[in-house]
Amino acid sequence: MYIPAHFAETRPEELTRIIRAHPLGMLVTHDAHGLDANHIPFEFDPDAGTQGLLTAHVARANPLWRQCELGADVMVVFRGAEGYISPSWYPSKHETHRQVPTWNYEVVHAYGRLAVRDDEKFVRGIVARLTRTHEAGEPKPWKMGDSAPEFIDDMLKAIVGIEIAVTSLVGKRKLSQNKEARDRLGAAQGAAQRGHSELAQNMREPG
Repeated sequence: MYIPAHFAETRPEELTRIIRAHPLGMLVTHDAHGLDANHIPFEFDPDAGTQGLLTAHVARANPLWRQCELGADVMVVFRGAEGYISPSWYPSKHETHRQVPTWNYEVVHAYGRLAVRDDEKFVRGIVARLTRTHEAGEPKPWKMGDSAPEFIDDMLKAIVGIEIAVTSLVGKRKLSQNKEARDRLGAAQGAAQRGHSELAQNMREPG
């Protein structure tokens, strides 16, 4: 990933924030058949191991877990807030007409080694934790106990756990830091007016 110095993000707390706020990761693998990508919601523990631990599950019918059963070097891409930036949102554009369109975004690439966890206890645990996290905002959060035990047991048999011991996290936050303050704030206002509130807030305080 090309990262100009002014867009580089190395702060562990910011990398963790992006992953947790946007947990649907794109897991990129490579084997004898070439490149493959699977889109999977992950749980991230930044305190496990040297750089953190990603855990998730995939369908048993997904060939990913068999292809990587003995371990594989992988990359997971977490894309945060993003959106188009019009040059018309920069105040300086109307004075000099020397601005062009761009796209602002936040992204984290997590590199590590994948391990398969095909055991019921692990799978039940990851499903329970993901459920608690993503149901927390519901008026009446769903939990596994809402369904018959036999049904849940059958569902768990249909999935396989995976975990990725992270070896490095590479982050990029392209938030118009290379623009003068009035242009950056003008672009943030334009993004907010088009519904990109998270992106706009991060552009106002890029860090």
